[in-house]
Amino acid sequence: MKNIEQLSNDPPLRAVRAFEAFARLGSVTAAAAELDITPSAVSHQLQLLDAFILTPLTVREGRALVLTDEGRDYYRSISAAFSVLRSATGFVRDRSSLRQITISLIPLFGIGWFVPRLHRFLEANTDVDVTVLYANHRNYRSDASDLSIRFGAGDWAGYRCEKLLPGAMVPVCSAGFRRRFGPFRKPADLAAVPLVHDEDRSTWVNWLRGAGVRNVPPVVGPMFEDGQLTLSAIRAGLGAGLMRAPLIEAELASGEVVQLFDSALDDGRDYYLCSRMDADLPDGARRLAEWLRETAAESMRRLAAAGDRR
Repeated sequence: MKNIEQLSNDPPLRAVRAFEAFARLGSVTAAAAELDITPSAVSHQLQLLDAFILTPLTVREGRALVLTDEGRDYYRSISAAFSVLRSATGFVRDRSSLRQITISLIPLFGIGWFVPRLHRFLEANTDVDVTVLYANHRNYRSDASDLSIRFGAGDWAGYRCEKLLPGAMVPVCSAGFRRRFGPFRKPADLAAVPLVHDEDRSTWVNWLRGAGVRNVPPVVGPMFEDGQLTLSAIRAGLGAGLMRAPLIEAELASGEVVQLFDSALDDGRDYYLCSRMDADLPDGARRLAEWLRETAAESMRRLAAAGDRR
């Protein structure tokens, strides 16, 4: 049995808990007091963990027990997990009323659109507490939030999905970039200036072709993992980029970022408001969903008016 256990990467959890308490508090006695066990029991658990990992995580220096280099590395790795565990446990424990709601979303939507507007909802719904989470690397299948804002084709099994904002991309750049490289009189002009890319360099190729540019040259320029990083690069003047206008409404309104052409690339992906089919929405989540619909519609009306003035 011992050999089988050592082949597993799942550590003895009581031993890990004892180690985390010891590493965080700095002494066996303090760890024992927190865990409500004896100091000898803590020491025994530390020995069990050393045996499981096959590496000493603690070493005795005089009368004191201290972390080895491996112990410090291990503590740094597990401390974040314990922090998440404590936070999640506290959240579930406290979530005893309908006013506690959660919403998950991807970074650019959260930072660029949702958070700057959230104060309006909270001011009108003082009895609602909102917890905002990032979608777990877009692995929507494991999403346990009341509501989620998802980006894609709107066909996630087990979820009610309604389109919230369009995902078509338009070319933009910083005001300083346009002064430096402009004026841009036709889409083909963009093929000759620095470009930045969100996840895929072929997106710019598709936009240029869709805008009527023939003989599109190979596109180069830095590529970024997500829209938030891409927007930062655009604001820094690294190049022109393709962005989804509703998520940069504030930057467009301030003039910090300018839209260069109305031609848009629609890759079939949009932003959707989603909720699980197997669960009824709490009252607060229903109110948040309705506010999201109204706010998204208002955002699109402003963008349309700005386009008419451009």
